Amino acid sequence: MPPVRGVIFDLDGCLVDSEPLSLEAIASEMRRLGIEDATAQEIGDKFLGVAMPVITDYVADRLGVPVPKDFADRVETQLLATYQTELRQISGAPELLRGLNAQGYAMAIATGGSLKRMAATLEISGLADWFAGTASSAAEVAQGKPAPELFLLALERLKLRPADCVVLEDSPHGVKGALAAGIPAIGFVGGSHLEGKRDTHAAILRDAGAAYVFERLEDVGRHILTHTNEPQR
Repeated sequence: MPPVRGVIFDLDGCLVDSEPLSLEAIASEMRRLGIEDATAQEIGDKFLGVAMPVITDYVADRLGVPVPKDFADRVETQLLATYQTELRQISGAPELLRGLNAQGYAMAIATGGSLKRMAATLEISGLADWFAGTASSAAEVAQGKPAPELFLLALERLKLRPADCVVLEDSPHGVKGALAAGIPAIGFVGGSHLEGKRDTHAAILRDAGAAYVFERLEDVGRHILTHTNEPQR
């Protein structure tokens, strides 16, 4: 791996264990609309890491009519209410961030979630201070993952080049978006939404272009710190 000065994190499923909550909120709203067989697994298999407008189009196709205008807002309201009591950090997240910061690495977020959800997730999880001014949402770009725009925005906020950074992603769409932006990607399969299918999902991430895949954030940190040259401060 070339010298790295910055790390761009996907948020959900990489730093916070929010994917099961998010996927169930979407499936729950789909069932409320009459799609009785909608499941969190269905959404996760098809759209992990993808911005809500893409999911909304899929729901409209399943319904056969446009979704209500408040569909995304209802999903987000339900989700943020759940976050207040159920949102947890991925094990090892604070240690990873402290270790990278101590070695002078710049850090950013590139998430498919809305600005409101991103801000609430970082605040509720206790991670907001690590990403002051460097958190980017798909709502800020024309196209979310797997397009490169979100990662290019993160690079702009870090004031770094693609070759200076690495991305941590749990989604093949995110891996492809990172590579499209010219940034190497590391895959992560430690989220609870991947229990029982970590090996399969690791293969999916490798097929998407992830150079390495890890199950523990401790191993992610060790890899970045020991397989790159000392970053410039």
